[in-house]
Amino acid sequence: MTNEKKMNIKQRTDALFARLQAENPNPQGELYWTNPYTLLVAVALSAQATDVGVNKATRGLFEVAETPEKMLMLGETGLKDHIKTIGLYNTKAKNVIGLSRLLLERHDGEVPNDQKALEALPGVGRKTANVVRNMAFGEPTIAVDTHIFRLGNRTGLATGKNVLDVEKKWLARTPAKWKLHAHHWLILHGRYICKARKPLCEQCLVNDLCKFKGKTSLK
Repeated sequence: MTNEKKMNIKQRTDALFARLQAENPNPQGELYWTNPYTLLVAVALSAQATDVGVNKATRGLFEVAETPEKMLMLGETGLKDHIKTIGLYNTKAKNVIGLSRLLLERHDGEVPNDQKALEALPGVGRKTANVVRNMAFGEPTIAVDTHIFRLGNRTGLATGKNVLDVEKKWLARTPAKWKLHAHHWLILHGRYICKARKPLCEQCLVNDLCKFKGKTSLK
């Protein structure tokens, strides 16, 4: 593999994505969704929860409420019955009903491809808006979750004390050709290889590009 000491930070970033792309040419998010609205709901529900847990709840939910109109007909109580296995379900149910109502009032029931408009919805922050714009509308956003934040700082490719700083650096250093799928490659790498407690450095395709001082054995 390439010696990272001979590469500048943009070259290292390009090499990282080239290798991740070679291993997984068409990465997919692991949340279940059927349209931009269900994607928005699923991502909002996934905060502090696992994708697997959210999917177990939403497969049944989206069979009966795949639009804002149907979600409002279901109501907050009905929604809670579907998502009560997800953490913080009371607050999340209130937010989903609230965002559904605002989508109807402000956007004719359609999910807008607009960062500020999305962030103005209950329970929708910058990360959620970025995910929706990327996955539903093909925008080259990089949504920074805990995995991407950790990878940025561990590798030294996008260091920062907060998610916005890390996001800006990933965007500035990631070549345009990789941006559409960048956050999926990073999330999957962080979830399955560069784990928080015990990173699998011996299995990592990009360990020579990484400046993490706590690397596990590469025997």
